[in-house]
Amino acid sequence: MATATTADERAPRADKVAVVDEVRERYNDAEAVLFTEYRGLDVTEMADLRGRLIDADCRYKIYKNTLVRLALSDDAPAGTLDLLGGPTALAFCGKDPSAAAKALRTFATEHEALIIKGGVLAGTLLSDAQVRDLADLPSHDELMAQILGALAAPLSSLASMMNNLIGEMSGLVQALIDKTPDSPPTPAEIDQAETDPAESNPAESNTENNQ
Repeated sequence: MATATTADERAPRADKVAVVDEVRERYNDAEAVLFTEYRGLDVTEMADLRGRLIDADCRYKIYKNTLVRLALSDDAPAGTLDLLGGPTALAFCGKDPSAAAKALRTFATEHEALIIKGGVLAGTLLSDAQVRDLADLPSHDELMAQILGALAAPLSSLASMMNNLIGEMSGLVQALIDKTPDSPPTPAEIDQAETDPAESNPAESNTENNQ
């Protein structure tokens, strides 16, 4: 005779539910989310990367992939969950995704172990190449400087300069979001997330609760 399953056995663990909720909240609040593979980075290098991203108003977090799949399964664009193979860290960007992309691209040129996998911007999936292109957009501070420069110009040229800025930004952003990959796979149930093996990396310990 089958053993009855208790309510406690059926219910997901509270700590897992909390992580899923945290990932979902950070994803919804971010202007962009950039996906990276950090395998091979040591603790010092990870701390350096986090510091650079903090300066770009971005939080760099590591979670179990199965919990991220559950958190993003309803909200992320098609293909996003395909980025979750291997040890993955998420960069949750604030108001300036371009600055965060610059920080990641620069760090990746200095440390081959960091791999930019892709991202999500304005509800659209970006490839790794598009994330690198995002780094070429003017940062928030650069854009403000251009606007202030335009305001200081004679009124006769102000409208033209502003139109050029808006057209340039619109074209660059549209170029980044031209393509959308295939639909992602269905995520595992929360109760199965515990079977997802933690990736072996000296930089991963104590990362879920940092920042």
